[in-house]
Amino acid sequence: MGKRIVIAGGGTGGHIFPAVAVANALKKMDSSVEILFIGAKGKMEMEKVPQAGYEIRGLDIAGFNRSSLIKNIGLPVKLVKSFFQVRSIFKQFKPDAAFGVGGYSSFPVLRFAQARGIKTFIHESNSFAGRSNIILGRKATRIFTGTDGMEKFFPAEKIMVTGNPVRNAISDAGISRSEGIGFFSLDENKKTLLVVGGSLGARSVNEAIDKGLDKLTAAGLQVIWQTGKPYAEKAKARITGNPDVWANDFITQMEYAYAAADIVVARSGAMTVAELCTVCKPVLFVPYPFAAEDHQTVNAAQMVNKHAALMVRDGEVMQKLVFMAIELSMDIAKQEEMKKNMAPLGITNADERIAEEILKTI
Repeated sequence: MGKRIVIAGGGTGGHIFPAVAVANALKKMDSSVEILFIGAKGKMEMEKVPQAGYEIRGLDIAGFNRSSLIKNIGLPVKLVKSFFQVRSIFKQFKPDAAFGVGGYSSFPVLRFAQARGIKTFIHESNSFAGRSNIILGRKATRIFTGTDGMEKFFPAEKIMVTGNPVRNAISDAGISRSEGIGFFSLDENKKTLLVVGGSLGARSVNEAIDKGLDKLTAAGLQVIWQTGKPYAEKAKARITGNPDVWANDFITQMEYAYAAADIVVARSGAMTVAELCTVCKPVLFVPYPFAAEDHQTVNAAQMVNKHAALMVRDGEVMQKLVFMAIELSMDIAKQEEMKKNMAPLGITNADERIAEEILKTI
């Protein structure tokens, strides 16, 4: 009988896609491994994980709401309920190990596993560790990190620097620029700007692009615009009859978008940074200012310091974003410098390194 592994976490594509990449690597190395995902009900993972071919169970759990403290009143009750749900899932599935990738469901699952003496593994993708991962790290078997210098958050002897797992569809894509452009029915002779606000969209970025769309197209740019669900209808109405702009709430095949793009505007979640380093695309980062411990600004600043990216703060997006994007699109020397400095930062086998270590340890 094969080993049984629970994978917990989600909330955004930045947690889900690496988790699926590791699951795929585990199955590739040992086909007898049984994998069960645990996520948060109503969150993205409940849809994306089954699409990837894995079973998932949902917990009644929510994260701490930083913007509205009143919304946290029911949190202790949900946390207690989620522990009972985890207990029931573990009783049925009997896992040999639990792997947490961050997100609401990671904490109760790994905490319960640690209380039962089950081996636990954490992946911390950001350069600034989240609070729940810091707590879980004390009893974790092994802590995988996206970057070095994480000893200030975790016991040094437990850390293994693996990089961040990038989806195989992106790391092994081999798609040409013309195939990417064709996928979005755009013009091969025009420079292409890809705008991604993360899997859930980014309001400030969307509003700036909406306002500056005519300037972008007048400068000879065509745009692939991932809006997120809340802004999708508005964006589609805005681009009616404009052949130079493709807009949708979500890009299911990001490998085509990266292949088509000459430059990128994006949030600076750890997975987006990892993907961009793998595909080596010049990027203008707009860090999400309300991310825990402002880790997106830390992620972006690290890239800027290595001359591998540009950054504009969220509060200055309306004034600067479109102007900076046009300027970058015209500065070929700057683009080449970014690509050259990004290339050594791209890690394509993080999923295999993590899977190998988990299987070796359990």
